[in-house]
Amino acid sequence: MQMGLNRRAAILGLTACAPVLGAAAPASPPLVFAAASLREALTEAADLFAKAGGVKPTLSFAGSSTLARQIEQGAPADLFVSADEEWMDYLAQRRLIVPSSRKSFLGNRLVLIAPVGEPATIAIRKGFPLGRLLGDRRLVMADPNAVPAGRYGKAALMSLGVWDDVEKRVVGAEDVRGALALVERGEARLGVVYATDARVSSKVMVAGTFPDGSHPLISYPLALVAGRNNPAAARFRDFLLSRAGRAVFVARGFTAR
Repeated sequence: MQMGLNRRAAILGLTACAPVLGAAAPASPPLVFAAASLREALTEAADLFAKAGGVKPTLSFAGSSTLARQIEQGAPADLFVSADEEWMDYLAQRRLIVPSSRKSFLGNRLVLIAPVGEPATIAIRKGFPLGRLLGDRRLVMADPNAVPAGRYGKAALMSLGVWDDVEKRVVGAEDVRGALALVERGEARLGVVYATDARVSSKVMVAGTFPDGSHPLISYPLALVAGRNNPAAARFRDFLLSRAGRAVFVARGFTAR
């Protein structure tokens, strides 16, 4: 019921601003590079934007680290949505984003998941017995040295004092959806993903939620890419930051900032 109300609110909000969205549309759609965890929500937002008269964006999803490096190498993205501040900082330091367009607009939670066929309920706290719970099997997360979800996960396990016990059994996936897929297939006993990722799969269950203070604040910033100057990208950015745009993400489990 709540998701339906939020979706109707988003549509009503878009209808109200449709004349603005429909004005002076460019010939080419904006290319949006976005963190893999945003796939369903951002796709829905893009569809609503287009229905209201905006130019439907082309969406490309991957780990934020991969996308930031592609932009650095000259990929023609118009808008970048990262799953952490560090990769946006990386581009900002290289003057590859429009500073005034940068805005942190979403948050998330970090959870431990298990396959539904191997249910688990785990109280995540200082010194919890993660190594024993894994047995001789693997813990999967996005690359803990590069991808935001993996870095948040590593930080949490370190702060809780269990990283050293499980480090050799950690499998780093290309992005958070890759980690989710490995748990879905039963190739890992447990996985670390965002709460919103766990929601999109019927093949995993949330075994436990990491305390907020155990890792850096999960923050999704967005910014226009420098030198691109696509008016449709700027309008899509403004929609994502609007009340109607944020409602799409909140309905799918993100928190608005």
